[in-house]
Amino acid sequence: MSTPAATTKTPLARLALHSTATCAVQASGYGKCILATYTDVTKDVCKDEFALFAKCLREAMGRKW
Repeated sequence: MSTPAATTKTPLARLALHSTATCAVQASGYGKCILATYTDVTKDVCKDEFALFAKCLREAMGRKW
């Protein structure tokens, strides 16, 4: 039995899969922060939420950087 990540070949397709399935909780947190602050955007306002989302994606994609 293969997992969806194993059958997804292209990096972009894997990124799409992980950003919507594997890292959905972190993506939602980042999205909620953006939604809450979009009318008064300042630099790094959602930095922590983005960092968690980015970390999840890096781990899911197998990247160490």
